[in-house]
Amino acid sequence: MSAQHPLPTLVVMHGDQTGEELLAEALRVLHPSVIRQPLEFIDYDLSLENRRATHNQVVWDAAQMACKTGLALKAATITPEIPGDVGSPNAILREALGASVILRTGRRIPQIRPVGGVHAPITIVRMAVDDAYGAKEWRETTESGDEIAWRTSKISRSICRTVAEFTFVHAKRMGAKVFGGPKFTVSATYEGMFKEELDAASDRYPEVTYQPLLIDATFALLLQNSGEALVIPALNRDGDLLSDMVLQMYGSIAGSESLVMGFDANTLQVKTVMAEAPHGTAPALYGKNIANPMAMILAGAALLTYVKTPAGDRVREMEFYRASRSIYESVFEAIYEGKATPDLGGQMMTSEFTDEVIRKVKTKLEVWSTLEST
Repeated sequence: MSAQHPLPTLVVMHGDQTGEELLAEALRVLHPSVIRQPLEFIDYDLSLENRRATHNQVVWDAAQMACKTGLALKAATITPEIPGDVGSPNAILREALGASVILRTGRRIPQIRPVGGVHAPITIVRMAVDDAYGAKEWRETTESGDEIAWRTSKISRSICRTVAEFTFVHAKRMGAKVFGGPKFTVSATYEGMFKEELDAASDRYPEVTYQPLLIDATFALLLQNSGEALVIPALNRDGDLLSDMVLQMYGSIAGSESLVMGFDANTLQVKTVMAEAPHGTAPALYGKNIANPMAMILAGAALLTYVKTPAGDRVREMEFYRASRSIYESVFEAIYEGKATPDLGGQMMTSEFTDEVIRKVKTKLEVWSTLEST
């Protein structure tokens, strides 16, 4: 490939325990010999050991490179509980990537009975920064001897506007309803700011159905909804809770990818995407070859839809989109056929499931190529 047409580059952020094992499975699927498209990979070791050794510098370096390439695939990592340790790399990455949105979609998994009969997709558009995460906290002792804990959190108008805009754009693309929202009645100044931006976005997109609800009503009514595709905007803390619950409603938290997204401040177009699995390192499954690689494989597939070529070559970009679709279809077809890991009622080992996905992807791309040439 010439310098005028560089390869799309994916930053690979290696992790810990089962997280690293599942990343390896996703990379097998993304190999150019499988997807028929060239990719360059740049590796960074974000294991707990290396984060400690570099005092988190490796995290900042990985994020800086991801900002340049626009694409990153991250394995699950350990967050130590020791005070003063390196902490979670996720907060650093979201800050360094200028992330505004965490996107997770619950979707029906073939052969798996969802909770409450839900079958249409439910997407959580979660604020990626601020709110309860990164808040200032402290404790004080009163004159009576009682202890009081305090927390001061913040949100910004610019982030609220970005999240609201993306929510309605995504709902329009999906043909979905924007559903839910913050607890603005109790917190008119703080959470009310987010509600104001959602209302303003609704005015800009009158073709999108908008049903604003308080967060508690959102949780309650989710269990009654079964027929409509929904996009739910949420503050950081609310979205963290919502996304885990929604994914589990469809049968497994390992059933969907998680995308951390940064946007151009002027155009509000997606600028950087870091894909990962929504689950953790699963130490109990480490080394047993039985963990479900579905979420990590789908994370890799999702990244392919965001490949942008320097010259705006739509033909090349569509080839990556086709490769992404082939992976999605292969994953869900395998599960429909009962070829799944034990958590989804199957008997396949981790590597065996990946082998099956790879076989199906290669078959699809070959068949599609054959049909298009006739």
